Amino acid sequence: MRRRASLVLLSLAVFCAAMAPTLRWYAFPRLAKIPSNQYQETVLEAKPATLLNYSTLKSEQVDKITIVQTLKGNVEESRRIERDAGRDVVVWDALAYVMGPDGKMVSKVPERYIFDAHSQDPVHVTGESVDGDAVRREGIEFKFPFLTEKRDYQYFDAQTRTSAPIHFVGTRTFRGMEVYYFEQTIPWTQVPMPKTMPVKIPPEVITESGLTRWYSTKRMFWIEPVTGAPVNGEEIHKEELRNAKTLMGQDTLTVFEGHVKMREDYLKSIGDMVSSNRLMVLMLVSYLPWSFTVLALLLLALSLWLEARSRRPADDAPTDTFTTGAPVAPPV
Repeated sequence: MRRRASLVLLSLAVFCAAMAPTLRWYAFPRLAKIPSNQYQETVLEAKPATLLNYSTLKSEQVDKITIVQTLKGNVEESRRIERDAGRDVVVWDALAYVMGPDGKMVSKVPERYIFDAHSQDPVHVTGESVDGDAVRREGIEFKFPFLTEKRDYQYFDAQTRTSAPIHFVGTRTFRGMEVYYFEQTIPWTQVPMPKTMPVKIPPEVITESGLTRWYSTKRMFWIEPVTGAPVNGEEIHKEELRNAKTLMGQDTLTVFEGHVKMREDYLKSIGDMVSSNRLMVLMLVSYLPWSFTVLALLLLALSLWLEARSRRPADDAPTDTFTTGAPVAPPV
């Protein structure tokens, strides 16, 4: 019986030992994915801010500018692309909608971001775009990879339509959570005019007048490293119109300037969502693999102990002795 129990325990130990790497290296890449139907809305505010008043053509100080950032998963497009790509793909139809203090639209810029559901690497297919312009992204956008590393990444900037390094600065504590802090600075760069603005300026008029739009920003992210999700994001954002004297009577006009921060209620909801997702990822990459490893060692030790007990030498068994109480005479 001991030998049979030993073999059973040994089999269980082998099973647990096999499950540990299987969960980490096989199950994790296939189960830890961004859902294709995800919908997320984030509200950011700049208080106070400088904003161009298109009715007076002057830059004015305002109490608040609101930016509503939405990410909506396009399930039908994801399935269509997956058939050719041979891997799980997510298609996000994103929209950055900027409102002035009166709630009226200042600008809106749509994007289509297509990426690998697990690695967040961009997938280059027809439809990848910013404000209707085809782009070819390099690096990440919106979200960092699962198990974010302490290193620089390439991060796509939608305004310039280019990628640039976003630098790992260090580890921080944000609302009791250990996070990685990243920064990216985009120097003054000429960028396209938004296709949707409060005032419609014909493209040919812009070309003839020489009017140009310039943009600079300092982008800051606090990233929860297990999920790769931002728990906080800020930008020190600046936009200008240059060579504007012909149309607006002044050579340079500030279109928008302000320190953009996530609104408090969204900080809390995002933090709660990241905490729950973090536990699920840790179960696959840490908790379950280590538990199976420890269990495998315990089962192996118990199996060897039972095997050793079952093979105890016969010499160790007790022997019976018989005496008569009288000395035995030697043979004559």
